Amino acid sequence: MAQEERIKQKSFTTKAKVERAFLVGVGSKNSENNGWAVKDSLRELSYLTKTAGAHVVGMLTQNLDAPSPAHYLGKGKIEELISLKEQTSYDMVIFDDELSPRQQRNLEDTLEVKVIDRSALILHIFARKARTHEGKLQVELAQHQYLLPRLVGQWQHLERLGGGIGTRGPGESQLETDRRLIHKRISLLQRKIESVRKHRALYRRRRKETSTPIVALVGYTNAGKSTLFNTLSKASVDVENRLFSTLDPVTRRLTLPTGQQFLITDTVGFINKLPPSIIAAFRATLEELDEADLLLHIVDITHMNAANQCLTVEKILGDLSLKNKPRFTVFNKLDLVLRNEAELASLTTIPHLEGEILLPSENTVLISAAKGWGVDELLNRIAGHLEHAISY
Repeated sequence: MAQEERIKQKSFTTKAKVERAFLVGVGSKNSENNGWAVKDSLRELSYLTKTAGAHVVGMLTQNLDAPSPAHYLGKGKIEELISLKEQTSYDMVIFDDELSPRQQRNLEDTLEVKVIDRSALILHIFARKARTHEGKLQVELAQHQYLLPRLVGQWQHLERLGGGIGTRGPGESQLETDRRLIHKRISLLQRKIESVRKHRALYRRRRKETSTPIVALVGYTNAGKSTLFNTLSKASVDVENRLFSTLDPVTRRLTLPTGQQFLITDTVGFINKLPPSIIAAFRATLEELDEADLLLHIVDITHMNAANQCLTVEKILGDLSLKNKPRFTVFNKLDLVLRNEAELASLTTIPHLEGEILLPSENTVLISAAKGWGVDELLNRIAGHLEHAISY
């Protein structure tokens, strides 16, 4: 009987409750949206929310000169959001911009549900996607740096004075204890990541001694970088139709038709409103881009916001002081808008970009990574660039 009971217990698994998320965004004249309309940004936030495993039950937008410093939204929209709670049964509200600790605290008090922002959501997804020791270190550092200024809200309801054995000093509050512990953890993580950075720098120095050029793939998340990486390298990097399917960089050695060898690196995808803590924490990884001889900026040509995605990537490359790094813009997923590879040669404008980009161009390449269309041309262009760079 005991064995039968154990088998019965194994047969039933309790599913975690799927959170019901309501999404909120503000169209603000004073915010930097890289040309994104608030509804487009919310549509992407919806995709992020689903990637995190929650169910989107509604969306709300408001146009303001600037978000309210107290509640992000205006008073009327707050009341509307409260009234929608009964109708949609949301148990979490996700805001499209990073909230200040004050805004988050006030909103949770008013709405009486969990409130998070876009930054926290992205950090949560990164934490789920990290697989390597290095990736986990970088995500944890970003999470702690994000959490530190928000500790007041976390402990406001139970802050008290007191002492404890080995945990806090006499008269030290729980808030002060947590601040001290998080500062200590951040310092430890920074030391470990610095060790990773030095190891990477040593590895890069050895690569330079062998004069092996480096080509790095960059681009918006889900643009098809990993598919192209697999096509070029015959590797098996996980490919999913999901945001941030690649978090940890992967490098392979390839040989061009000319016999020239080079290293190709697949990197984490960028996204609009990427939290500064993520960029700071991943600095050791992103240094790989600084060492690259050529960047391939991969663009999903079928995406309705392809132009804005390009601008977002360009802005982040600028923030990383990589704006002047040699690169090709590689328009991907042409198999979804053309009938066959032969049509690549007759293309004069890029679909979905309203004819703003004229072809052919010495800095653009048209491909379908999934079908292998245009890949030989891409390799020839890489070979030409590397041969020219080496000769100078």
